[in-house]
Amino acid sequence: MSVSANTIKKAKMLAKNGVIKIEDDLYQVKSSSDPAKSYFVTSDSCECEGFKNFYKLHHGKGLKANCSHLEAIRIYKKTYESDLK
Repeated sequence: MSVSANTIKKAKMLAKNGVIKIEDDLYQVKSSSDPAKSYFVTSDSCECEGFKNFYKLHHGKGLKANCSHLEAIRIYKKTYESDLK
């Protein structure tokens, strides 16, 4: 899966201080553009516009939908949750 450098940059910032674990596979992730907003994210879905519009923008290219919030929880799980075990 190809992810833009900008998405990774935003995701790293969000993983550091914008992720709250709610349940095993449910997280609340802050918006990178609007501090008043946040999104509910699981390991394979997000309620943000970027995720919802992903298939419209990349239709037929065989890519799995992605966004900075999804990347943020991947980074968070790998970096921060592994430290908690």
